[in-house]
Amino acid sequence: MEFALPSKMPVAHSLPARMKLRMRSHIQAIPSVHPFEAQIKKQKTLFILGATGTGKTKLSIDLATHIPAEIINSDKIQVYKGLDIVTNKIAEDERKGIPHHLLGFMDPEADFTVQDFCTHVHVAMTRIINNGSVPIIVGGSNNYIRRLVEDPCTKFKSNFDSCFLWVDVDLPVLYKRVAQRVDEMVEAGLVEEVRAMVAPGADYTRGVWRAIGVPEMDDYLHAEKVMADEKTKRMLLEAAIYRIKQNTCKLVDSQLRKINQMIDELGWKLHRIDATCVLETRGGGAVEAWEEVVLEPSLAIVRDFLEGQD
Repeated sequence: MEFALPSKMPVAHSLPARMKLRMRSHIQAIPSVHPFEAQIKKQKTLFILGATGTGKTKLSIDLATHIPAEIINSDKIQVYKGLDIVTNKIAEDERKGIPHHLLGFMDPEADFTVQDFCTHVHVAMTRIINNGSVPIIVGGSNNYIRRLVEDPCTKFKSNFDSCFLWVDVDLPVLYKRVAQRVDEMVEAGLVEEVRAMVAPGADYTRGVWRAIGVPEMDDYLHAEKVMADEKTKRMLLEAAIYRIKQNTCKLVDSQLRKINQMIDELGWKLHRIDATCVLETRGGGAVEAWEEVVLEPSLAIVRDFLEGQD
């Protein structure tokens, strides 16, 4: 079954005018801090936003190899143990020794609310800052990020200066990349991973079972269980893969809408990094393109921010 790209694409919003931030606190910093004490000088925090498949995780690792930083996952599905292929968790050997927080630590069937997320992030940020490092919060669960920053109870804005990097890719290019990545996940063992961990008819409204790539496989898994013929199973598998691609594209659309809401409704200043040419470039040229159009501009923005020039 050939995957067709969505016919309607969200219209990108222009970013608002840049606003200069000035810290007015005259309170001296102390060596060991708790980030949510109002009396303490504001701490620096980095956020990396973007739709799935744009390179957020790679950028977080690259930045953390240039500055003292640790990474906090803000993908509400990647917090769960298991289904590493389906949830596209970064492998241990790809982390380059950078400490990661909130990644693969929750029981697969547990509930993980936005309040749970905020609580765990607060704890992780305290540890990271006391280690003398900068928290890099990266992931695609934008509702969780919005709650973290805007919740008046935590006074996040009063305690932190935040720099937001937005890795963006033109939608036609990103949709194709999403479809390609699903095929790569299938080749890497997505079907076998779901078969080993998920029973047909599972509760797909809870825990890690909500992940795109799990409920779409239900009909196929059921056909295997009842010993359906090979032709039927092949058709059901093709249909499942198609739905995974389709639902991932819908996720992309939703993520972009929420990012634009952060800009238009909340007035967040996001530094947009256009990574389109990276995904369009083949072979070794993609590495050079990434460094030139994504990493180097991002590093310049981050260094200015950390030095107080943003």
